[in-house]
Amino acid sequence: MEQGWRVGDSPFERLRSSVVSKLTDVPKRILIGRALRSDRLGETLLPKRIALPVFASDPLSSVAYAPGEVLLVLSIAGVSAYHFSPWIAVAVVVLMFTVVASYRQNVHAYPSGGGDYEVAGTNLGPRAGLTVASALLVDYVLTVAVSISSGVENLGSAVPFVVEHKVACAVGIIVLLTLMNLRGVKESGKLFAIPTYVFVTGVFLMIAWGAFRGVVLDETMASPTADYEIKPEHEGLAGFALVFLLLRAFSSGCAALTGVEAISNGVPAFRKPKSRNAATTLAMMGLLAVTMFCGIIALAMATNVHMAENPAKDLFHDGVPVGGDYVQHPVIAQVAAAVFGEDTFFFVLLAAATALVLFLAANTAYNGFPLLGSILAQDRYLPRQLHTRGDRLAFSNGIVLLAGAAALLVWVYGADSTRLIQLYIVGVFVAFTLSQTGMVRHWNRHLRTETDRAKRRHMLRSRAINAFGAFFTGLVLVVVLVTKFTHGAWVALLGMVIFYATMSAIRRHYDRVADEIAAPEGPSDDMVRPSRVHSIVLVSKIHRPTLRALAYAKLMRTDTLEALSVNVDAAETRALNAEWERRGIDVPLKVLDSPYREITRPIIEYVKNLRRESPRDAVSVIIPEYVVGHWYEQLLHNQSALRLKGRLLFTPGVMVTSVPYQLQSSEAAKKRARKRSEWNAPGSVRRGPAVEPGKESSKQP
Repeated sequence: MEQGWRVGDSPFERLRSSVVSKLTDVPKRILIGRALRSDRLGETLLPKRIALPVFASDPLSSVAYAPGEVLLVLSIAGVSAYHFSPWIAVAVVVLMFTVVASYRQNVHAYPSGGGDYEVAGTNLGPRAGLTVASALLVDYVLTVAVSISSGVENLGSAVPFVVEHKVACAVGIIVLLTLMNLRGVKESGKLFAIPTYVFVTGVFLMIAWGAFRGVVLDETMASPTADYEIKPEHEGLAGFALVFLLLRAFSSGCAALTGVEAISNGVPAFRKPKSRNAATTLAMMGLLAVTMFCGIIALAMATNVHMAENPAKDLFHDGVPVGGDYVQHPVIAQVAAAVFGEDTFFFVLLAAATALVLFLAANTAYNGFPLLGSILAQDRYLPRQLHTRGDRLAFSNGIVLLAGAAALLVWVYGADSTRLIQLYIVGVFVAFTLSQTGMVRHWNRHLRTETDRAKRRHMLRSRAINAFGAFFTGLVLVVVLVTKFTHGAWVALLGMVIFYATMSAIRRHYDRVADEIAAPEGPSDDMVRPSRVHSIVLVSKIHRPTLRALAYAKLMRTDTLEALSVNVDAAETRALNAEWERRGIDVPLKVLDSPYREITRPIIEYVKNLRRESPRDAVSVIIPEYVVGHWYEQLLHNQSALRLKGRLLFTPGVMVTSVPYQLQSSEAAKKRARKRSEWNAPGSVRRGPAVEPGKESSKQP
């Protein structure tokens, strides 16, 4: 048997604590900054100028790839089908304005930050709310994966190295974004604002300059692929096949709407008046996104941009397929090359800004996923750790979970945005539809009791907006499911089912535990005093820790007290008995035989036998433990006690007590702890401020 026993934290937990404090405290402070007090939460609230790039970077950046997705689908029928793209753009614009108008009603009616989840759960029931939550969680993960992958591809138009190492670059950027968000929402927002505004300015400048050259100067602008030819996969489509193709192109263009719901989920992060600021930001985002989307589509048509789903075989130059080495640049990059000229300052600036804003578009998910996860954890649908704020008052656990899921998705799909985008927008339109349906129920409920005519008119107008939004988004959801199911949408649906089942199981577990540990109103067996208490001191050798444990056990004044040892080595056992008698220790020593040299099982069986003989008695197991100061010392002590404690925890009526004995090396740990107490240690926001020794507060807890 090992010298000394261990109760409380396992050696691995002590090892982790020591290693983390020594190796990660300083890097953590450098990477994410010092911990913030809880009362500084108000300082992290966002003004509209910062909230726009934080929450709207996803829909704003979607204009960088949504037009290309429309053209890619239309290319199946050849270049002749491109003339449908303006009509598809009009349909996307109508849908965008409908969704923005609908969500402006949401942020006024439900400003608490629950967003679609709260709306659906409150008005349609818990199952609908959980369905919306599952859809949004999947969509947030896909937002990060798609945005980062698309950004890597856009950056690759100027830096070939990035395209050659797409997966590694994408994962590296996810790690960088994670660290930035761990610093806090306000800090990340300031970092993201400049690239977002540079991108928006660059796109508007490109649209204005392109319109000036084409309309005023009557110049001919040609994209790098203007003289390329597309071999249609299905030439001359008509009837139902053409309608299906147009619907599929429309559903791909609807990627421009992703992230619209993030503002309704992030209302608590706005400065006061929260609802009005959120609604204003929504309107600004919708107007900017629509203008940029239409402008890029128009310039793509004017500059003869040619895109193909399978460019290696279907895209021809001078009558020859471009081959597998050809890199098909995004529509926005080709339009910029036509308008500004390749390798010009404005072309490089827009390419860099586009890549940056696509990377930063993932920040929409980095704000939405942790906040939604916190709300779900509070409702007991996710682990409670997701509801805890980190050192910088961000929901750190949710941020890390999102980053891990997105990195896995990027790795599985090879950072290919064309493949990933097929999984996209299913979840967001599920959330759109259920949320707007819930808002209709919300207004119906209020109209039944409201008598003021002005308020009723406002409610009727709001209900009409939400009803139209529910119908339109529901129709789009059907289109998306029909046209994208076999192209990858089923993966998103499977992810939603997995999230739904997992969260349901977590809720059942928490409910079961709550019922099991709920304090009864009347008398309880847990309040009945045991008839007797048997104390057992575990002994390996007679040394200072053992003597201290025996002294403590005597102080407890239990009904019976005995020392217990296990015979795994006959010579050591004889020496222990002889020393026990020589010292005249007045506590009986019992030795358990162990033919197979086991320690844990004989002790467990002995304790259980005591419980069987006297079920109303309690057994107190007292274990001497070493307290050491270095992580490597944890590996040399207390291993048997760890296994023993793990078994005793599952034995009813048994209490385990640790009696620590501090070795000299523990002074090193004490000094480190004293040094860390001089600044805000990790987790101090959750624990509250430390109190110096001798200066304890006189206030009652």
